[in-house]
Amino acid sequence: MSISDLYDSGFRKRNEDHFAAIVRVAMSDGIVTDEEKAFLDRLARNLDVTDNQYKEILKDFMSHPVNPPITYDNRLERLFDLTRMVYADSELGIKQAGILERLGVGLGFSAHNVKYVVDKALSLVKTGVDLETFKEEVRMMNR
Repeated sequence: MSISDLYDSGFRKRNEDHFAAIVRVAMSDGIVTDEEKAFLDRLARNLDVTDNQYKEILKDFMSHPVNPPITYDNRLERLFDLTRMVYADSELGIKQAGILERLGVGLGFSAHNVKYVVDKALSLVKTGVDLETFKEEVRMMNR
């Protein structure tokens, strides 16, 4: 096995775990709406999650750890994806916000301020900002 094979499998595993975290948010209310399903389908393609992996993750999404990204930029990107998932069905439930806070801690945001970060993320996504604006606004909040 070459070093590139190790890197590729680690990269794929992180993508699977990220996808499983988003599935966890989608499943927080017990159902996956058509909008959530469409978002999951697009995300699976973007993360190179195979059809078999997709099916396995849907069956057992809780067995995948939330692996925090190393860089703050990547944490913000993952938070953006997760927050968009919360709003995919246009209904924000208390349970979904709470799960997003727990996933935020799992992504490496401080337990001390994760509620503020998640609240900011939710308000930004609700207004329809793009990824770059999202990252910029959340960064400014933490200064």
